[in-house]
Amino acid sequence: MKGIILHGGHGTRLRPLTHTGPKQLLPIANKPMSQYALEDFREAGITDIGIIIGDVYPEKVKEYYGNGENFGVKITYIYQDKPKGISHAIKLCKDFVGKEKFIVYLGDNILRKGLIDYKKNFESSSIDAMILLCKVDDPSRFGIAEINSNSNAIEKIIEKPKEPKSDLAVIGVYFLTPKIFDVIDVLKPSARGELEITEALQLLMNNGNSIKYETVTGWWKDTGTPEDILHANQLVLDSIGKENQFVIDKDAIIKNNIVIGNNSEISTDSHLEGPLIIGNNCKVGSGVRLGPNVSVGNNTVLENCHIDNSILMENCEISSNVHLSSSIIANGSKIEANNETHDTYQLLLGERSQLKI
Repeated sequence: MKGIILHGGHGTRLRPLTHTGPKQLLPIANKPMSQYALEDFREAGITDIGIIIGDVYPEKVKEYYGNGENFGVKITYIYQDKPKGISHAIKLCKDFVGKEKFIVYLGDNILRKGLIDYKKNFESSSIDAMILLCKVDDPSRFGIAEINSNSNAIEKIIEKPKEPKSDLAVIGVYFLTPKIFDVIDVLKPSARGELEITEALQLLMNNGNSIKYETVTGWWKDTGTPEDILHANQLVLDSIGKENQFVIDKDAIIKNNIVIGNNSEISTDSHLEGPLIIGNNCKVGSGVRLGPNVSVGNNTVLENCHIDNSILMENCEISSNVHLSSSIIANGSKIEANNETHDTYQLLLGERSQLKI
């Protein structure tokens, strides 16, 4: 069985964070969000992986993942010239997939449970497709599956309905067979100009093919907005010290629900509150209050600041009395104070930003 990670799209709702790279490389708990998909594949025994890259800094994706050797997998890169929909991306993988069953995983999704059980069930079955469903508060944002209450079977799959009849979202993990390619060949672009995966699945079902579903246990997170990213960061950090915690650097020190990376210096005159992760080669100086729900990237220097529910990426410097909350600070940013201040700020800073407060 092969795996496919979708790594395209422009990430317009995440600007300015996506002005300098694809959204799937934005870190959740100090790890690019698409790496969670890759590790789910690897843990499920799928090591032959295709990554769909688009026109948003594809070289950064290749630079990070390489040929996959450092991650214990083999990676093939497949280019999609424009974001024309999930079905279009899948169509590009026909030669890569061959005659095998395969799993498509959106690179901006994180699944708490992983793939192992779902993959085993699909691999041992004769069904033509399987989807994962999860109850959501706002179903109009997602593709939705309507389930027959008597037969417990899927009746209909609809993309972002204005008046949803179900709260079961089709999450961004699809278990497929090569039959899907014939269906995609006859699809027409939707009103937004894309080949929709929900339409492909509906047509597959209309043609008499079998589609099953499983309901996600644990949690699933789509990371399309800054608020989603901060929530995903919190959810991943909450797993620290618990059974089946997300993979953490083996050289890190883990104490309760706090992770401190290699060669990082923590002042005795600082206060750390978990869940919290601090990367490698960081300096947390005097007067710093960190946490809860904070990720601090590698090589970051902090002095006399208070940060909670936030993500600081790599090579950041914060040296002021500022209190940051619900903020995302991109790589290489620097924040300092002109005057002594104790105000609380919610910031979204792009790469290499400089801010004086």
